Amino acid sequence: MRQRNDDRLAVANVPTNMLCGLLLLGSQLGVDSDRWLAGLRLQRTQLDDPRTRISYRQAIKVIRRALPSLPIDGVGLHMGSSQNGGNFGLLGLAMKTARTFGDAVRIGVDYQRNLGPLMTLTLHEQDDTLALVATAPEEADDVLPFLCEELFASILMLGRELAGEAFSPLCVELAYPPPRYADQYRALFRCEVRFNQPRHAVVVDSRWMQLPFASYNPVTSQQALALCHGQLAGQSRRGETTAAVERLLRPRLRENPQMSDVALAMHLSERTLRRQLADEDTSFSEVHDRMRTELALELLQNPELAIAAIGGQLGYNDAREFRRAFKRWTGQTPSQARTPPP
Repeated sequence: MRQRNDDRLAVANVPTNMLCGLLLLGSQLGVDSDRWLAGLRLQRTQLDDPRTRISYRQAIKVIRRALPSLPIDGVGLHMGSSQNGGNFGLLGLAMKTARTFGDAVRIGVDYQRNLGPLMTLTLHEQDDTLALVATAPEEADDVLPFLCEELFASILMLGRELAGEAFSPLCVELAYPPPRYADQYRALFRCEVRFNQPRHAVVVDSRWMQLPFASYNPVTSQQALALCHGQLAGQSRRGETTAAVERLLRPRLRENPQMSDVALAMHLSERTLRRQLADEDTSFSEVHDRMRTELALELLQNPELAIAAIGGQLGYNDAREFRRAFKRWTGQTPSQARTPPP
């Protein structure tokens, strides 16, 4: 049922999709959600950026603050049941273009980390059933009903999009007592829902695994899988402070912000910021250079942008200084990086 609580909870590798959904729901219900982010070095505008990553611990704190202030039962069921394949991005495309429902399920489990899940899914297959079993760290014990509701309702809606409206599990198993709105579970899942069980699981008849998809496209499937693999391989182990510095630097690179500017914005002394970054095995200059490198490489893909103009967007008024810096970062000149190999 539980994973060991460790330093992984402070690694900023969780996309902000769920928090954006919570904030949107709060706005729709007229709830002041600004206090949900207080003291977490997070801003609403940053959460809307698909490049933003936060830590598991930060995500759980926002959820923990949000749930008591939302005036509806079954917040997770509400959020999960509004999902569709588009909410799963590239992973949703890879699943939709798979050969069978079973292939889609295995792809979803294999690449689940691309979506930054707050629960981890494992697939348990038996002769005539399969179970998607969800676990979470002890850190999330107090919000487990919300996490299970959101995850399992999302899986259900994706399953119905892939397999048709007739798709439903054989049963849903949950390790917590039935909430007062337990009837909402049964109405949504259209199956038996068992509470106080030894695990969190969605159990499905294995006959669904053989269902062929009319949308199967071998070329698109392989392309989507390659992109999913690249996303998974590119996940970083950056810490919370590093991610906070990145969020502050990203929109201000043209201004060439200094460490003192960022420390002030984070309400830290330079010494404290330097120490916290060192604890995460990095430094301000390393983070700053990485952000500038990423933006430079992105801008160099536009052949209409002059190299001097690109340097200006990174805070370099002198094109020669930008060229020297870029060569130091990448081992290439900007012109070499822009020119495709023969």
